[in-house]
Amino acid sequence: MASITKRGNNYRVAVSNGRDRNGKQIIETATFRPDPARTERQNQKALEKFAIEFEEKVKSGKYLDGEKLTFYAFACTWLHEYAEQHLTAATVEAHRILLEQHVFPVIGSVKLAKVQPLHLNKLYNAMAAERKDGNQGGYSAATIRRTHATISSVMSTAVKWNVLLDNPCERVTLPKVQQSESIKFFTLEETETFLSALDQDYQEGKISLQHKVFFHMALFCGLRRGELIALEWSDIDLVEGTVSVTKSTGLVGGKPVTKQPKNSSSMRVVSIPASVVDLLREHRRQQLRYRLSLGTYWKGDNYIFTQSDGSQMYPSTPSATFKKLIHSYNAAHEDKLPDIRLHDLRHTSATLLISQNVDVKTVSSRLGHAQTSTTMNIYAHALKKKDVAAAEALENLLIKRA
Repeated sequence: MASITKRGNNYRVAVSNGRDRNGKQIIETATFRPDPARTERQNQKALEKFAIEFEEKVKSGKYLDGEKLTFYAFACTWLHEYAEQHLTAATVEAHRILLEQHVFPVIGSVKLAKVQPLHLNKLYNAMAAERKDGNQGGYSAATIRRTHATISSVMSTAVKWNVLLDNPCERVTLPKVQQSESIKFFTLEETETFLSALDQDYQEGKISLQHKVFFHMALFCGLRRGELIALEWSDIDLVEGTVSVTKSTGLVGGKPVTKQPKNSSSMRVVSIPASVVDLLREHRRQQLRYRLSLGTYWKGDNYIFTQSDGSQMYPSTPSATFKKLIHSYNAAHEDKLPDIRLHDLRHTSATLLISQNVDVKTVSSRLGHAQTSTTMNIYAHALKKKDVAAAEALENLLIKRA
């Protein structure tokens, strides 16, 4: 219930609004100024109405004041009222982790309206200088830019909701992302080496057939890890040789959550090479035999990639297996493979397609990008090589003939 205190000729209305991250009670206040043209009784009724309406705004979350609200308090509101309503669960979790690990400890207690570019520059400089996970060096420019994007989204929402006048993130200069930092991939020769090592490990029983299929689909179809994890056999047309991508699985609070992609462009049908279709058929036969042998112990439904009891494969499993495969190969060979991530098989797929003169629109469609400009920005390294090759071809045609 709102408390009312008279201060001079005015009244201070105070309402409790929960507690901050340190457990301290948050008190929202507003000032009521009596109207001299009204009677005392009229002003009393107006005060009571003002107090009730103010309390309703505070309790419903509709009262927001950038001068009084901390960045932490508004960011929590943003996560609940905006991010959880408009973004995928995995994206919300990524924003939450960045905020909790990097942002809240530094500017969480700062009033929202008081956050300035100087605060953000200090935050980013600290991130660039030292990591919090015990590893040496600082965070990459890409990680800093992702952190900045999260803060900027919080601030831009505050502007839209009339809590702030402007977004201080727009006045911050960010570190540039180096090409080697943003995109990693196998070259054609490295890809051939990887596939050969993958086949050998399978023949020797070091990895299962389903992992071999998983990596082939990541490479030949350019699918994301979450899209592969979410696949069911009903998504595969073994006759037509296609896969329908309609959902994705990510970790939220350490638990797998499957949802439709946030962009309609991510929902797509991708052609599968014949060799991968053959692998899928063999995997399907092997899985059915294994399922029959387990009987009622089989808990899965229709997933292509599973745990030992048939339930959906845990999202981190293929990434760990992929890393193990790379490290095992490098330990036994002098011609080392680059220690890339599982997601970089998707980058490898796109880069090799572009190098083979596949048009950007087709590559973009296979990847599920909303716009070709996204593909062009991400794979500018491959397009640059094609541009140089085009210039050389034109020179060979026109100049060297002269």
